[in-house]
Formats: sequence, C-alpha cells, structure tokens
Amino acid sequence: MTTSTGARTVALPSGERIAALGQGTWYLGEDPARRAAEIAALRTGLDLGLTVVDTAEMYGRGASEVLVGEAIAGRRDEVFLVDKVLPGHATAAGTVRACRESLARLGTDRIDLYLLHWRGSVPLADTLAGFSELLEAGAIRYWGVSNFDVDDMTELRDVPGGAAVCTDQVLYNLTRRGPEYDLAPWLRRHRVPLMAYSPVEQGRLLHEPTLAAIARRHGATPAQVALAWVLRTDGVMAIPRSGDPEHVRENAAALDLRLTTEDLAALDSAFPPARRPTPLEML
Repeated sequence: MTTSTGARTVALPSGERIAALGQGTWYLGEDPARRAAEIAALRTGLDLGLTVVDTAEMYGRGASEVLVGEAIAGRRDEVFLVDKVLPGHATAAGTVRACRESLARLGTDRIDLYLLHWRGSVPLADTLAGFSELLEAGAIRYWGVSNFDVDDMTELRDVPGGAAVCTDQVLYNLTRRGPEYDLAPWLRRHRVPLMAYSPVEQGRLLHEPTLAAIARRHGATPAQVALAWVLRTDGVMAIPRSGDPEHVRENAAALDLRLTTEDLAALDSAFPPARRPTPLEML
C-alpha cells in the first residue's frame, strides 16, 4: 500500500502508516444511474492520496463492495481496503464465510482491515477465532471493530488475542463529541486509532453558521472546516463518503487547512465538548 508524498498519515499499532483521510462508501453502488460518477469519485480519491477505502457487506447487501472492486481494479496495491462483517454473521465459521463472500464481490484476495461492524450477541472470542483463521490464511492483514464504546473495548482487551485490535470505527464529528470524553483517551492510551465515520454528519453540518464563518475566513468550505476539525488530533482518521469527483477534491483539500486557536474556540462554543460520559451514538 502506498500513500501520496506528503500525505498526512496515522499509525496502526503495527507501525504501518495509512492515510488519515480516506473514503467511505455507505449508500454507494445502489443507484445504477450514479455508478459511473461513483467509480470516478473513488478513483479521483486514490489519485489524491485518499487511499483508505471503507466498505461493508451490509452496504447495499454487497453492492458497495462490487462497486469498490470495480473502482480499484488494476490499482489494488495502492489501496488500504477496509471491510466489515455483520454481527449476525460473526461466529467463527460465519466470519470466515462472510469474508470469503466479500472477497469475491471485491475481486481481491485480501482485505487490509476487517472490522466487526457493531457489537452483537456472538461471543467476542468466537469472532476473534474467525479473524485468527483469516489472518493465518492471508485473507485479512489486520482486524478491528466498529461502534465499540469503552466498556466494549475493555472487554475485548480481556479476550485472548483481543489486544491485537487495530482500530475502532465510530460516529464522530462536531455534533457527536461524546467519544472525546472517555473513548478517545482510552484509544490513545492503547495506541488504537479512531476512525471517524460521517465526519460531516451526512451533510447536515454544511449550513451551520459558525462553520460558514470560519470557512469564509480561510477561503474554504464548511465541509473542509468540519473535516479539518476531526483531523486536528493525531491518531484520528476520517472516511467521508462522496460519490462525486468534485466533492472528493474538496474533501482532499481539507488536509491543507489548519484551524487556528480562535477557530477551535468558536467551534467549542457552537458545539460544546462532552462534560460527562455519553453513550456512543450510531447512525
């Protein structure tokens, strides 16, 4: 996996560094009329160094994976590919089976980071047994989790092999700051990166007056301000979704935006940080 020269990166526990800004694919691949634009968007992102591409078997019941596979065909070695297994499939054998099915839809022989999509009723030890088998077979390179709160992460670390977790993908943006209170510090202590999904709150932040004012001062856009805010902290990466090449270029330019102390204070005033433990939110 390669990252463009000068790109901002985040270190995995193994020491491997991956792009801090990637590409999400939730809802992509579901509308045939949008297919060409969505593939172009993903390829534009790769050109710009947004080489972490996130998908899931849940997205469009595999349609997103098929789209991603087409978009990265011939460029697989540039991509750090993230996929997810549904909790209902996450038994030891079910995890292996789901991964094999995802690999077929993606048209690749490996997934770089395979996540448990959220906590379900299957014991974590069973899911980790599936991850272990996939690691040994070379079908995945790392594993992690998504939508795990502090209690979940603590329990995971107590499961044999659980300390090998490589990331926690969670809902985190200016309007969802709960992770800052306890989850993000826990992850930093254990050197586990936080991967933020919906970093622009699915576009709902774009018309917020404070973001607009800060964007005007920097000659930027509100989306770029929201992304720059998420990426302000080491060990945090973001995977905004876009099916439009121009929006992908806009997202990539957020890497060059540095928010000032004044900007951050204004954002804290408009979007107060959590003052007490807050249950992890999901979309």
